[in-house]
Amino acid sequence: MYNIMMIAVMALVTMSTRFLPFLIFGQKRKTPEIIVYLGKVLPCAIMGMLVIYCLKDVSFLQAPYGIPELLGIVVVAALHLWKRQSLLSIGVGTVFYMVLVQFVF
Repeated sequence: MYNIMMIAVMALVTMSTRFLPFLIFGQKRKTPEIIVYLGKVLPCAIMGMLVIYCLKDVSFLQAPYGIPELLGIVVVAALHLWKRQSLLSIGVGTVFYMVLVQFVF
């Protein structure tokens, strides 16, 4: 019973966060400039924070000197510049990094 209640609460909270913007900023109201600005700026800022978070524990002074991480970043960046598809570049970069870590380094 507890698990069902937890799932119901999580579903309600998830649906609320998805529907709330449409309820607040309906089709008849103009979206405030600050919200438009945040929509343009936050995705890049979050990606930058994720890169920093992923690299925070990498030791560039000990073997393998951060080589798998740097190669993974290069693959993600190159693939994204080539194809312009975030999911593809992140997915391929993750698989590439995991193969490097598991079988090469």
